[in-house]
This record gives sequence, structure tokens and C-alpha cells, in this order.
Amino acid sequence: MAQDTDPMAAAGEALKGFFDMQGEAMRELMGAEGSESLMAQGLGAGDMAEWAATGAQLQQLWLDFATHQTTAAAEKAAKGAGASLLDPAQWLVVTQGMLGQLPKGMFEASAKLAQDQMQLWTGVMQSFAAGGKLAEAPEAAALPKSDRRFADPAWRAHPAFLLLHQTYLMLADYFRQAVKGMEGLDKTKRQQLEFAVTALAEAMSPDNFLALNPVVLKRTMETKGANLVRGMQHLINDLKRGQLTHTDPNAFRLGENLAASPGKVVHETPLYQLIQYSPSTEAVLEVPLVIFPPWINRFYILDLTPKKSFIKWAVDQGISVFVVSWKSADESMADIVWDDYIRAQIEAIDHVRARLDVPAVHTIGYCVAGTTLAATLAVLARRGEADKVKSATFFTAQVDFEKSGDLKNFIDEGQLEMIGQLSPQGYLDGRYLAATFNALRGRDLIWNYVVNNYLLGEDYPAFDLLHWNGDVTNLPSKWHNAYLRDLYRDNKLVVPDALEADGTPIDLTRVATPSFIQAGREDHIAPAESVWRITKHFTGPVEFLLAGSGHIAGVVNPPSAGKYQYWVGDSHAPSLKDFVAGATEHPGSWWPHWLAWLLQQSDMRVPAEGKRVPGGKGDPVIEDAPGRYVKTR
Repeated sequence: MAQDTDPMAAAGEALKGFFDMQGEAMRELMGAEGSESLMAQGLGAGDMAEWAATGAQLQQLWLDFATHQTTAAAEKAAKGAGASLLDPAQWLVVTQGMLGQLPKGMFEASAKLAQDQMQLWTGVMQSFAAGGKLAEAPEAAALPKSDRRFADPAWRAHPAFLLLHQTYLMLADYFRQAVKGMEGLDKTKRQQLEFAVTALAEAMSPDNFLALNPVVLKRTMETKGANLVRGMQHLINDLKRGQLTHTDPNAFRLGENLAASPGKVVHETPLYQLIQYSPSTEAVLEVPLVIFPPWINRFYILDLTPKKSFIKWAVDQGISVFVVSWKSADESMADIVWDDYIRAQIEAIDHVRARLDVPAVHTIGYCVAGTTLAATLAVLARRGEADKVKSATFFTAQVDFEKSGDLKNFIDEGQLEMIGQLSPQGYLDGRYLAATFNALRGRDLIWNYVVNNYLLGEDYPAFDLLHWNGDVTNLPSKWHNAYLRDLYRDNKLVVPDALEADGTPIDLTRVATPSFIQAGREDHIAPAESVWRITKHFTGPVEFLLAGSGHIAGVVNPPSAGKYQYWVGDSHAPSLKDFVAGATEHPGSWWPHWLAWLLQQSDMRVPAEGKRVPGGKGDPVIEDAPGRYVKTR
């Protein structure tokens, strides 16, 4: 296909050909042999024609809607209108003109799809036809396609809904496979298009629509529409706040049942507050721990309810714990950049060293704060001050972004320009970031809640993790854009001296600090293979651990929960694949394993007295934990 062909015209022509193929398939299905075969099963010609037509109409409606959404997005883009990060059709168009590079043979393959659909419809008719009346609905395991969105028996109890969801699953899989077989695309563009097609398919799922979801229709009849009234109320509330709600907004209160570990704010700057937690043991480790959480979220991901709190657990193990609570950006932070966050980490380290009169601290960097911690360590090493940090632990943190996962789909020039337009006051509204991260798991974090909250009208659950997920923070736009360009797009952090901070060049190969590196096996934000690469850039002793679950549950997994597992093995293996092949699996939480590693670095203990107890006699503090910054919206 010529590259100057109008992509939407080409797509329309291809879809027309596709529909023609479906018509031919239907005519074959309605031919004499097909009719006699189905009528022999007890289904009359009239009924067969009606249900076959229904199947064709359902398919046509779904594809027409997808085509309409894509065309509307293209028109919007042509007019230069703003776009939502949640608009999968917009992604499909913006991504480097991909629709103009339709896969060779993509729609020629529709003959096989038509054949598969013919078999599907014939199978459905045979399953339901018995002596001229409907038999029992088939079991889910007997169907060609399965998906938990359609697990309710209502999706199989009537031929129309069975045909609808099975045809949808068949079409969605067809288009995903077609993209994988597309010729002439580099790896990055292929990944972007695969992501866009998946997002579009999830948006078009029939369970997202009132008239196409038998579970919603049943609920509507049972409640006489009360579910729709509740759903409309939920929708209006979300439109007002500009954010999808996942959990009961009144179920949690900071300082009471979330972020409730006792402590004091002992230091404050315009960028962060430093919280020190009160000891719960008579003696504590001499070397304190300073935690740097990601500034794209609130710090209390590590201090949820007491049973889930990593901070409380660490305090109970006899560790003097400090945590940085980053300020949510406002107009006063428009000029905050990379250097400021690295200076903040160094300042927090120095403040804790001076406060407790110790030569060094343990550190933890979570996600993007771990990326910055790696740069901080490199800066300290270059300055001859590496001994300020006794050890460094990295929770799901990346330094090498070559294999950084689905987030790379948001950093081509079109997306970066769009993000820049969303920050006219010098900071990016955290709701856009929340939308982006939700889109990475659209089925679970967007469409599942559209169905439950808006269509079924269900009450919100009281879930601490989802409450935290929706408690968004703003980012300084100058720093955010530099982060996406320099690290995610250009991968400069792993190039010695390609970046600098506070006037000091950054070379990760100078980092010799003992490091513990944790990755999540199912992490979609910081993929395990990407996190693993830290081991190839640091030159000091490293311990790599692969945890079960993902970016959050893989980290927040207390021993008392008895959930998941973790793997340890050869941290110097040639690749993650080799590490996994030789690793040993252990059940439950990895926290005790980390503690054992920490004690290997230093196990000396001192009395929990003096400034080890924040706010004691002669120790002026600013305020109680969790402090003001975490409550600033």
C-alpha cells in the first residue's frame, strides 16, 4: 500500500472488503447444505435465518462503532483539538501514522475469520437446538473463547448474548494477531500499535454497554432501574472530580486508619517533609533507614493499614525509620528539575546522619525515586562521599529503560507534546498521571469500574490500596518532561556522563554501594527484565530478588498475609531468564529475606533513646506524622 494513501480511507476500504467477506460467509451459511445441516438439528429455516442475521448485525455494530471512534479521533487530531490520555482511538491515530501502514494481508486473512465465525454460529445453533426448542446453555469450557468478563452464566443463557461475546472475543483476537503479523514496522511502533489495538478492543467490549450486557439488563429489571440511577450519580460525581473513583472515598482518613504509624515531621523544605517514626523496641539498629517513595504517588503506599504497613513492620524489627513525604507540585514548583530531587535525597541523607550522629544510612528507593537514588549514589561516588550510604535497596526501580514496558507507548513526540499542553501552569495535574497508569491496565482499572459503578450501580468497596491509588499528586512539568525524554525515550542514564546533577556527571558504573534489587514478576510498570538490568551497571555487590505479583502487591506483601512467593538465585547470572532458571522459590513475603540481608551489612544495635525517639525532651519537631504535605491536594 502506498505510504501517501489516506489511512482512514484505506482503513474504510479494507473494512468494506471485510464486511463483504462476512456477507459471503453468511450466504454460504444460509446455503442448502448448511440449512439442511442445521434444520436436521431441529432448528427451522426461519429461526436459523433470524439468528444468523442477528449474529451478522452484532458483528457489524461492533465494527461500525470501532470505525466511527477511530474516524472521530482522526478528525479531532486533524483539527488540533486536545485529547484525553484515556482515548484509545486517539492513540491509534497519533502513533506515528500507523493506520497508514496497514499490515500486508491483514484483511485478506478475513476468509479464515469468516470460516471461524461460521463454525462458531453453527456450533451455537447446534448447542441450543434440540427437538425444535432450546437446550441447556453450554458450559464455558466448551466454548471456543473464554474470558472472565463473560463468566456470568447470563452470557451463555441466550444465543444472542453467546454469539455477541464470542464474536467479540474472536474479532479482538483477530485484530491483535493481525498487528503482530504486520510487516514494515520497527519494534517500538509495533508495540505502540499492539497497545492501542488492545486498548480499543477493551473499550469496545460488549459488557461495557447497557443494551449489550445481559447481567446489567437483568439487574435493571430487578431493581426497576434503581441501579442506573445510582450509576448516574457515580458518573456525575466522577465527572465533577475529573477522575474515576475506585473505592469508597469516606472509608479512610490519613493519620487514623491510613498512614497512622506514630512519628514526627523532623525536617521540612519546600520540596519535602522528613518523617521519623517512633521506635517500638528498646534497642534499634545503629544504622538508620531513609526511604524515598515515588513522588508520583503519596508515600503511604508503605504505610497503609497497620497489617499492611512496611514502615510499621520495619519499626517493629528495630529499625530507625525515616521517610520522605514529597510535596504535590503547584505553581511555585514550576522550575523544579532532576537536580532538585537528587539534592533533596542527598540533603535528607545528610540530615539523618547529623541528627543521629551516625556516619552512614541505609536507603530505599521505590520506583522513580529508586531511579533517582541510583543517580544520587553515582553523584556521591564521583564526589568521594559514597560512604554516606551503607546500603541501597531498590523497589521495582529502573535505570536502564530499553525494556521499560507499556509506559514507552506514551513518550513519542506526539504524546510528549500533548503532555506539555496539559501543564500550562508549570505542573502536571496528577489526574492525568492516574489516567495513564489506569490505562496500562484498562480492563481492571477502567472498564471493570465502568460496569460495576455506572451500569450495575454497585457501592464502592473500602479498599486501602485503591484509595491510595486514587490519591493523586501533581508533578513539576519541567522535570516530568525531562524524565520522559532523557530516561524513558533516550535512555541516557546508563550512558556514562551523558547526564549530570548539581554540576556532577553521572556514571552508574561508579556505584559500588551494596545493593538489594527487588522486582515484581508481573510488574507492568517496571518490568522485571528492565529492573534486572541494574545488576549490569552497578559494580558493587548486588542481591537480586524476584517477587510474585506486580508493582504494588509485589512490594506491599507483609509476612502475616501469607501470600505470593519470591525467588532468589544467582544475582550475577547472564540474564533474568538464566536467573529464573536457577532460582529457588520460597513461599510468602520476601521482607524477612531483605531484613536478613540488611543485617549482614550491619547488625549493631543501640538504645532507643535521645533523638532516636522523635519529639522527646529537647527535640523540637514540626508536627505529627503523617504531616501536612501528604494531605495537600
